[in-house]
Amino acid sequence: MRLVFAGTPSVAVPSLERLVASGHEVVGVVTRPDAPLGRKRVLTPSPVAAAAERLGIPVIKAARLDADATAEVEALRPDLGVVVAYGGLVREPLLSLPRHGWINLHFSLLPAWRGAAPVQHAIIAGDELAGASVFRLVPELDAGDVFAMLSRPADPTATAGETLEALAVEGAGLLADVVDAIRDGSAVATAQTGEPTFAPKLAIDDARLDWSRPAREVLARSRGVTPEPGAWTTIDGERLKVLEVREALTSDVSGAGDSADATDAPLLAPGEVRPERRRVLVGTADRAIELVRVQPAGKGAMTAADWGRGLGDRAVVLV
Repeated sequence: MRLVFAGTPSVAVPSLERLVASGHEVVGVVTRPDAPLGRKRVLTPSPVAAAAERLGIPVIKAARLDADATAEVEALRPDLGVVVAYGGLVREPLLSLPRHGWINLHFSLLPAWRGAAPVQHAIIAGDELAGASVFRLVPELDAGDVFAMLSRPADPTATAGETLEALAVEGAGLLADVVDAIRDGSAVATAQTGEPTFAPKLAIDDARLDWSRPAREVLARSRGVTPEPGAWTTIDGERLKVLEVREALTSDVSGAGDSADATDAPLLAPGEVRPERRRVLVGTADRAIELVRVQPAGKGAMTAADWGRGLGDRAVVLV
């Protein structure tokens, strides 16, 4: 079939590459416009735009799918539209333009976590399963009938970025199978069942760690907002980026603290910081956890142990 593909970030690239390799004709790619990146704010093509150019596929750069973008897609005469994390809504008349409509690879087990940040919200909520769904686009947000799903146990140590990378590869195969089934006329979609939950885009305030919560919740939020928008807290009124935290290992008085046993972690007040020989602990509502990597304001990333040595003997509380 003639496919038009809409996507923007790196997690959409495996799907684009898989569809090209499947033998279908990807006649065009729709992606968000170049964005300023880095300290010098250099305009940079999206990962999907870069992949499409490498693959020799025409690219339509559009901030939203308006009348102009619709006309460009119509000129490609697609049989099917495919969306993977484009970053905008497909509305009529574009929604009905391909003769087979549009399908979407979404990184949740629908109807759970409809919206822009499904993996992040699933991790923060402590979901035991991770997965992906391929469904038919309809005007209502992520509410269309589902063609196929995959699920697996959630990795209790993986960040949102790591989970998305894995699901992007697994989901690409699922998506390609659905496209093949639509071509063959064997695809069957079923209505979503269950109560929907929603996953709006996370703001920077969503990434602030609340040390008054139990350790399990603090760790889950940290993983859920990594790498974006990025976990943080404050010390002496200045922001401290928390790049990595984990369950507290056994105390390292002897320098041999490599056990995963957290039972001897000292009881600290929420936010209280205790540097030890090779680690830094911080208190939560129920037990201490370990800071692994941090980035103080105006400085580069560093190990928490190095940061802790710079604190000296003064008492420090994160808030």
